[in-house]
Amino acid sequence: MSASFKSILLRSVMAGSMCLACLSAVAEEEEADRAGLITGNTSDLVSGEQIYTQICQGCHMPEGRGAQGAGRYPAFAGNPALASANYVVVTVLNGRRNMPAFKPVENFEFFFGPTSLNDEQVANVVNYIRTHFGNQFDDPISAADVAALHSEP
Repeated sequence: MSASFKSILLRSVMAGSMCLACLSAVAEEEEADRAGLITGNTSDLVSGEQIYTQICQGCHMPEGRGAQGAGRYPAFAGNPALASANYVVVTVLNGRRNMPAFKPVENFEFFFGPTSLNDEQVANVVNYIRTHFGNQFDDPISAADVAALHSEP
């Protein structure tokens, strides 16, 4: 084998390895961003449980017990404020204290948009929270109910 052939072969193998590494990194980033926290795309999250697991439990914990530390993240378990579905919806849409807002934002001018949820997703996660973690609020809220609350402060 000539030296130039070896050089070309080595460069080809290295280029192929770099392509595979890039594809792997893209796949890992897509998997890491299933919750849409980087790209703002949450369209794959449908059920309330999926939304809670991918977005909410990082702060409110897997069992809904909340947390305190750098911020205060209230517990959902046994929380009487959850009796009002509207209160929970407005909190999800507009945020509260350390919690970000998840309502869709138009004309966002930064590189990555904020993570947002549509009305059905908000209804699904609110209904999930209100019927899990020991909560038994059985008056579900609909996507139409959520849409009606967009203008609430």
